[in-house]
Amino acid sequence: MGISAKSAPGMSTASVTNVRTGQQSCFDRMVVDLNGPVTGYTVQYVPEIIQDGTGFTIPVQGKARLQVIVNAPSYDSVGNVTYNPAARAELSNVAGYQTFRQVVYAGSFEGSTSIGLGVRARLPFRVFTLEGSGSGSRLIVDVAHFW
Repeated sequence: MGISAKSAPGMSTASVTNVRTGQQSCFDRMVVDLNGPVTGYTVQYVPEIIQDGTGFTIPVQGKARLQVIVNAPSYDSVGNVTYNPAARAELSNVAGYQTFRQVVYAGSFEGSTSIGLGVRARLPFRVFTLEGSGSGSRLIVDVAHFW
């Protein structure tokens, strides 16, 4: 774990299908589900979360912000939406979490999906991928409770 940017190159042929969160004893976790393999991503602390395609700043609760960019769209190859959150300003209810303060959808543009993660402070984080059920996969972002 650390605070420096983490990334993997490549564009995925898969699409984002869901975003969810959970609490562990030492960290809070965000999971991005895809309907195929995760190929590329970038996760880094940023001063502001920027909406894809517009450049508008998205307000996010917390004293630090992680921008999570998955190199996979939230739509399929013919333009059908694969992930359309009901509340873009709150993808998951993180009330009561030790580190997470807010999870926002920053859009899907030119083959990438962007998510903003508001956290309590600029804490260490790790990023990794796991195979999911069937041909799916998951991008995992864990943010520590303490430094």
